[in-house]
Amino acid sequence: WELYAAGVLQNPNILVIGSIGSRKSTLVKSMLFRGQAFNRRGWVTDPKGEYAALAEAMGGQVIRQAPGLGRVLNPLEVATGGAEGLSQTEAKQRRLELLLALAATALGREVSPIEQTAVEIALVSLTEVTPTLPQVADALLTPGKATAAQVHMTVGAYSEATRDAALVMRRMCSGDLAGMFDGPTNIAVDHDSPLVVLDLSEVYQHRGAALPLVMTCATAWLQASPVLSRHLHYGVNEEAWATISDPALARWQQQSYKLARQTGRANVAVLHRLSDLTAAGAAGSEQVALARGLLEDAGTRVIYAQPHGEIQAARQLLGLTDTEAELLPHLPAGTALWKVAQRSFIVEHRISAIERAIVDTDARMRIA
Repeated sequence: WELYAAGVLQNPNILVIGSIGSRKSTLVKSMLFRGQAFNRRGWVTDPKGEYAALAEAMGGQVIRQAPGLGRVLNPLEVATGGAEGLSQTEAKQRRLELLLALAATALGREVSPIEQTAVEIALVSLTEVTPTLPQVADALLTPGKATAAQVHMTVGAYSEATRDAALVMRRMCSGDLAGMFDGPTNIAVDHDSPLVVLDLSEVYQHRGAALPLVMTCATAWLQASPVLSRHLHYGVNEEAWATISDPALARWQQQSYKLARQTGRANVAVLHRLSDLTAAGAAGSEQVALARGLLEDAGTRVIYAQPHGEIQAARQLLGLTDTEAELLPHLPAGTALWKVAQRSFIVEHRISAIERAIVDTDARMRIA
């Protein structure tokens, strides 16, 4: 935040890349822990359930979310009003972008023009200040003559053309995802919490195919928190591959990054390797271009040791010098190449005994 205020960084976002065992998650946890001293808050979408100990140590809040727990999060909530909020027009656009991203991902294809129009009409028809996914699904599934007339179609033709999108919205409210995002939020975020962790480990373990949808909904809900938006805060997206693996979600994430400066948030995306950014699609595809945009939208890149097979991708994507590229395969655990704006540093992350007990993700591997 200080470098951004000084004009050194163009954005406050951070990209952390490292293979298993490189201690990338240790770094992120340490940043959250130390940031508390400077009144920096944070939220984490946690697919593996690794941040509970940190939240407990910081006096934070852990929300375990999975079907059947009775905890509902409304991803269509958007922080509006005030200096940090969006206007009502911006809020409607943000909701539309999220719904279209979810629909395209679940359908496995781009949303058609009539489907996009139908979702937009459904949103406009809802008069509630904060609509819910079931309301959007109902509006799509039961269009009236007036709705169909807006696009000069019969009700039958309109229903047939938009049925797939309607059923996708319904799936988010029923079936294997029932009880997670199908109504108004019934969970209160602790106003004094320095860290909010949304534990999605049960979804990760048992409903892996739905993880991209769930993480996107969870991230949208966390981003709307009026509690965090009043403070400079980190927004951590662990296992970020899940939300850049689909072009629709990648576009939505890119838009989220654009809002970082408006909300005082430093987005932190955590990946295993640089090739995750290019494996999302064929060379030259929109998907790869969007994934590479993640690098451009991250003013700070932290790169831990990469295998020799990743060096060429690192050289191309990060514009590494020969010396930097040669160093990457030989960096010891806990040491990384930091690219901060146009400058580079080799940084060794040192942790105290107090931190070690709450940031170590390898403890279970050492149980006697």
